[in-house]
Amino acid sequence: MSYLYVIYQLFFLSFYSSMNENFKMAAIEQYVIDFVIKLRDKHNLNQEDIATILGVKRTFITNVESAKNRAKYNLSHIDKLADHFGISPKDFLPEKSLIKE
Repeated sequence: MSYLYVIYQLFFLSFYSSMNENFKMAAIEQYVIDFVIKLRDKHNLNQEDIATILGVKRTFITNVESAKNRAKYNLSHIDKLADHFGISPKDFLPEKSLIKE
């Protein structure tokens, strides 16, 4: 392994770590994540099951559920989950805005 490659890897890891430390999940994003976790628990499913429904890897679900990661569900994911559980995509969202003035 070259010295330059090692320096590059250290720089990248340091930069990526500092980016994630400053990351703050929006309240609505966290709401959706929490809703999916509750839905998963209610139906006695694990992360692998949700990953299968969405057609993604389990590690993506782990990353979504980790507060230290930027991964999150998109509208397509919400639509697939809503279809699977027989609910509306709007059920994944709060009734009112979570933006605090």
